[in-house]
Amino acid sequence: MYKLTLSLLLFTLFGCAPKVEVFTSEELPIVIPTNGNTWVEGLDDQQDRNLLNNGVKDWNPAEASAKTYFYTAAVGEIKIGMRAKATKATILDMNFNGKKQSVSLSNTELDLVSIGTFSIEEPGYHTLEITGEDNSASIDISEILIGGAATEGKVHFAKDDFYWGRRGPSVHLTYQVPETASDVLYFYNEINVPEGEDVLGSYFMANGFAEGYFGIQVNGAEERRILFSVWSPFKTDNPKDIPEDEKIKLLKKGEDVYSGEFGNEGSGGQSYRKYMWQAGTSYRFLLKAEPAGNNSTDYTAYFFAPEIGKWELIASFRRPKTDTYVKRPHSFLENFHTETGNQTRKGRYANQWVYDTKGNWHEMTTAKFTADATARKESRMDYAGGAEGTSFFMQNCGFFTGWTTIDSMIERKPLGLAPTIDFSLLP
Repeated sequence: MYKLTLSLLLFTLFGCAPKVEVFTSEELPIVIPTNGNTWVEGLDDQQDRNLLNNGVKDWNPAEASAKTYFYTAAVGEIKIGMRAKATKATILDMNFNGKKQSVSLSNTELDLVSIGTFSIEEPGYHTLEITGEDNSASIDISEILIGGAATEGKVHFAKDDFYWGRRGPSVHLTYQVPETASDVLYFYNEINVPEGEDVLGSYFMANGFAEGYFGIQVNGAEERRILFSVWSPFKTDNPKDIPEDEKIKLLKKGEDVYSGEFGNEGSGGQSYRKYMWQAGTSYRFLLKAEPAGNNSTDYTAYFFAPEIGKWELIASFRRPKTDTYVKRPHSFLENFHTETGNQTRKGRYANQWVYDTKGNWHEMTTAKFTADATARKESRMDYAGGAEGTSFFMQNCGFFTGWTTIDSMIERKPLGLAPTIDFSLLP
């Protein structure tokens, strides 16, 4: 009689009584926190920070889906549950690797809720997508829990440092300067971002050097930037702490270029120009580093847009307590918006050359591929780098399957045609 009454109640509430397995906590030993591994569709930066701090909280499933990502090295059966609650009884729709399952959620305190048993046929990243049609339900999900044969191998997801886990792994290419080059005065590079890969929050850094970086960013739907920064020799994340004799000095800047200071990831001098560069177009970057005497070095950045057709000055900075030419030429690709950490981006880096103090160009066709701490501790495995003809490429975020071995050496095909630049005509 009791079972019949419960069935009638469920039918009255939901129109049907979804049949799901009931798991114990012991059957679901792997705990995936939603604040580091779940994305809710359509959140802005501040809303995503709330998710980062609190996990999925006060979520309306009828307005947006919630997707949780994790990687399994093994295949086979996987059991999935969640620790969740709802303000009212509701039904949620689960989609895992194309298999759908409905789950009733009625508890008003966080508790283990079984989702179901699924099959994993290929190693790699997998997505649990949760949706619903009840616009009046407010739902919290603190954790996704998994177990079963497919979880007996390595399982990758963000376990800590959730801010960096949500941003995703950063990747780098350090170009190998030929031994025949003397001191490097200029570093030349090109970037082409394929159409559709210019995701919000991307920094396609072209000309990195031991003391700073220079490249292009996607800052908003209507704002993109050319960014050039030089670190102070004084180690701090607060630019106000830098002594006067260790501050980066602005020597000159181009038209419509903002200049100031930056902090949080080291500190120093920063410049940027708002410019709506376009995906599918190749842009050219030129960096000069030259000792200026009195134990200081001048760094100057130039940008060439084909739609403008000439080299333009971004800025020139003087760095104290430094006596050097260009050291450690490199590029990187990073995401600085947590809400787009589940979207893949890719950049092509082509035609790397250095010009030395003896007046000779040298092509750089070999690079070392590296990645940041998020990748090295295997919180995220969605990172790659390689060569495509005469270009290198880097790719990150979006939970794609197939990573490149960190610290591997990559070689592209040589182009063999040095840049044609009249340095005397540079602004």
